Amino acid sequence: MRFALERQIPEIRVIIPAFNEERSIAHVVRDIPGKWVKEVIVVNNASTDNTVEVAQKAGATVLNEMTPGYGMACLKGIEYVKTEHPSTEILVFLDGDYSDYPEHLPQLVKPIIQDNFDMVIGSRALGKRESGSMTIPQLFGNWLATTLLRWFYGVRFTDLGPFRAISFDKLIEIGMVDRDYGWTVEMQLKAAKHKLKCTEVAVNYRRRIGVSKVSGTVKGTVMAGYKILYTIFKYL
Repeated sequence: MRFALERQIPEIRVIIPAFNEERSIAHVVRDIPGKWVKEVIVVNNASTDNTVEVAQKAGATVLNEMTPGYGMACLKGIEYVKTEHPSTEILVFLDGDYSDYPEHLPQLVKPIIQDNFDMVIGSRALGKRESGSMTIPQLFGNWLATTLLRWFYGVRFTDLGPFRAISFDKLIEIGMVDRDYGWTVEMQLKAAKHKLKCTEVAVNYRRRIGVSKVSGTVKGTVMAGYKILYTIFKYL
């Protein structure tokens, strides 16, 4: 990457929440460009399979958060970084199901490194999506949530994508608290409220390995939709 030669790479760590991702997690960890990150942190979120062993073998630091919840896993990872590696400059989040393209990490962090942005969302809406990689409820939910964010918080996003990067000091400043489905939208609306400098980059998206714990079930879809809407109105 040309921009990698222009400036020294900052201290970057990656947090990957993982629940029963033994089939995919090694692919995710190994596809992260090693020269770009200091540490890959997989947060095992009450898995009942071999996620821990597979992630460790792939070279990740593994933390255990036994209380289920996407946000719980992310908060566990943040607390670890805050306590053990406070010199971290950028945190990257992505899913453990191999639907994201970890090798796109340099493009994701580029606006923070080169243009002083505080947060970058990897937008699946702007990138290429494999057919069937997102369900109709997911697409509608993203459209509705981003529309409400624009109406009520004055910020323009096209996606609530899980693949995202944020300056670590700004992440601490906004004070994330959501424990489950509202995590991504909470980060984006709090970034707006704190007037962080935000942008999006196009990222590609493919069908995940295995079945989604959220969009793959009616209950998960309904609960996620409810929590996202609840979170948006909670902070008005």
